[in-house]
Amino acid sequence: MTLWIDFETRSACDLKVAGVYNYAQHGSTEVLCMSYAFDDEDVQTWLPGQPFPDITGQMIYAHNAAFERLIFWYVLQLDILLEQFVCTAAQARANCAPGSLEDVGRFAGASMKKDHRGAQLIRKMSVPPYEESPELTAEMVAYCEQDVRAMRAISKAMRPLSAQELQDYHVNERINDRGVLVDVPLCQAAVKYASAELAEIQEIVAEVTGGEITSVRSPKMRAWVYERLDDEAKKLMHKDDKVSIDKTIRFNLLNCDGVPPDVQEVIQCADDLWASSVAKFSRLAQLSDEEDRRVRGAFVFAGGSATGRASSYGAQVHNFTRKCAAAPEDVRLAMVRGHAIVPKFGKRVTDVLKGMLRPALIPSKGKYLVVADWSAIEARVNPWLSGKGEDKLAIFASGEDVYKVNAAATFRVSVSRVTKEQRQIGKVQELACGFAGGVGAFAAMGRAYGVVLHESDARRMVDAWRRANPWSVPYWQDLESAYTRAMRNKNKEFSAGRVTYMFDGLHLWYVLPSGRILCYPYARLESEGVTYAKAAWKPAADAKEWPRARLWKGLACENITQAVANDLLRHSCRQLDAEGAEIILTVHDEIVLDTDRPEEMAVRLKEVMCTPPDWAKGLPLDAEVEVMTRYGKG
Repeated sequence: MTLWIDFETRSACDLKVAGVYNYAQHGSTEVLCMSYAFDDEDVQTWLPGQPFPDITGQMIYAHNAAFERLIFWYVLQLDILLEQFVCTAAQARANCAPGSLEDVGRFAGASMKKDHRGAQLIRKMSVPPYEESPELTAEMVAYCEQDVRAMRAISKAMRPLSAQELQDYHVNERINDRGVLVDVPLCQAAVKYASAELAEIQEIVAEVTGGEITSVRSPKMRAWVYERLDDEAKKLMHKDDKVSIDKTIRFNLLNCDGVPPDVQEVIQCADDLWASSVAKFSRLAQLSDEEDRRVRGAFVFAGGSATGRASSYGAQVHNFTRKCAAAPEDVRLAMVRGHAIVPKFGKRVTDVLKGMLRPALIPSKGKYLVVADWSAIEARVNPWLSGKGEDKLAIFASGEDVYKVNAAATFRVSVSRVTKEQRQIGKVQELACGFAGGVGAFAAMGRAYGVVLHESDARRMVDAWRRANPWSVPYWQDLESAYTRAMRNKNKEFSAGRVTYMFDGLHLWYVLPSGRILCYPYARLESEGVTYAKAAWKPAADAKEWPRARLWKGLACENITQAVANDLLRHSCRQLDAEGAEIILTVHDEIVLDTDRPEEMAVRLKEVMCTPPDWAKGLPLDAEVEVMTRYGKG
């Protein structure tokens, strides 16, 4: 039997500031009502003081189920197993739809109009000073019951989570429950450097724009960005018949292919101004448990709707820069003592603080962090998926440096004679060209790695990579042919490499080698090609339809490659979780353990990550493993 539930609660604790774990454990948190339904029965509501319904042994479905689970555990003091919970928000994301109950309904076209009454009721009844009346209680019950009906209807209309997806969700929640230890004194010290960091953000904007914009708060910034976008990206900035660059639009632009790198940097600076690294330190301190200083609930299962990768919530660890201070203990000591950190530890306060974000995460007392990252995982998965990349895979299997091999082919020298500069070009080739990237992609990636070439030279680099990887262009063409033919032939399967597409008249589904299924929702075959509703984009308040994106062969290749890389991560995490390993972080293609047996677990972690599952036979894997005393630094 299935139990569908939704809680309404109140507390003196601010849920958005403190996070769900601290909220559920706060002494003032109490339940206002619990609406529920068994299977397809009518929705009922339990109020405090009434006999509690018998829910023994039920599979409990809830939207963002971690909240309901923690309320059961900490407020109602009911011992219900994690494995009994199914999250319908995770189900939505696994089906490439938005995670919020309101958004997933709008995404499906139920109504593009927001209902603000629920938020009004919560402000009145759930946030101090509380308002109470029989009328408000009745309205809150009706609101809660409607959420249960909506959740049940939406969930039943979607593909259910597979048994393996549900297992992966539970692994993700155990990682969330375990949490990661935060160096709170370091975080508190970092906040004191806020004014210096914000001044530097403004300097970066002025530098990138050549002095045209001196502040991202300037109205000129919006126009500067708009003028430098392609036509598709410009559409994202239109809101309420105006050109806007609010938080939602900035998010969409940073996830859009038609935004030049310098423009992305200015947009990112705008975000940084309101969510600087200082804000990240502050957030870590806010979210940490008062008693044990651990931050919990950092990962959203299947938060990356196109791939199924986890995204980061609250602590936002996926957004931490990879840069790490060379001597984090020395920097920490200077910061907590309030000493000057510039120029001793860096040219800018901004850079110094960014280099201390990762080291703010530390192992438990008496333990170490064991951190493993797959080596060039996407560059391995991509040719393997094509089914024709044996020569490229042989390079990885032999342990050769693929970047040097690229450079050797491009510059027509032996691998042993490749220079440091040529290897860097080989690296940019691999990172920029694998997903059908052309000159523009090479130039953008090159800037990130200090490689700047004239357009004719960049074209030569792209062409050289494609010649050295003869599997690539035919594979991309096969992908485009397969998904286009699927759109034209409803309910028929078309394969490209190791992936199969099928259009059911509503969604364009594709099956990965692992058996996991993803889709491009509400797909259409239009004059410019295949388009689909993009869950990661948010509609304007007055939108009549969810924003749409165009599918092209490079994007299809990228989505599939990253999804398979995520399947490898999930496979490894399932094994490690079953063995009792304490996973505390998964960041992109990286797994972090908290252990008092670092040498033993380093060996085991590498063994697990380098052994492909049965469905990935022939995929050569390698991983770099380090033992660290702070995240990011050994």
